Amino acid sequence: MLTLVDMVVLGDAMVRRGLLSTRELVRFCAAVQHKAAGPARRAAAYVRADVDSPMETRLRMLLVLAGLPEPQVNLKVRDEVGEVVRKYDLSYPAVKVAVEFNGKVHVLTVQAWEEDLERRDAIDDASWRLLPVISSGIYATPEQTLRRVHRVLLARGLPGVPLRLDDAWRAHFPGHADAA
Repeated sequence: MLTLVDMVVLGDAMVRRGLLSTRELVRFCAAVQHKAAGPARRAAAYVRADVDSPMETRLRMLLVLAGLPEPQVNLKVRDEVGEVVRKYDLSYPAVKVAVEFNGKVHVLTVQAWEEDLERRDAIDDASWRLLPVISSGIYATPEQTLRRVHRVLLARGLPGVPLRLDDAWRAHFPGHADAA
């Protein structure tokens, strides 16, 4: 009854809450003999630990289903003494690109807005490229989001980035003209 992306959102949340590990989920889905086992196995293969929100999962799935290399989830950047100074939702550390979902909290409170401004200065100082994505970039304009990320990854020279995006994402994202 759930879509592939919704199943991955659910799986990420279950793993995040400690209900099971990614390995246990994959093993369970592999052992099930049911008509829904095939889709469940496919979704379980995309489930990752430490995902903070459903929108981060949706953004990651958009990127991966378009054929982009899978980004690292919640990379912790540490300073010289090992203290965590930043965390990126989705990142490509080899080329210093971070793709982050920004929810409403980033604009609704002055504190969050000020913290984002300070954080962006530190990100610029470290030569990272930050690509913020809001919900409309996933639901209404996913192709625009993909083109932007694709363009930056190509420009930064990330190995494994295809010259052309895969159209497989189109069937999985509401709001797009080709959505199923």
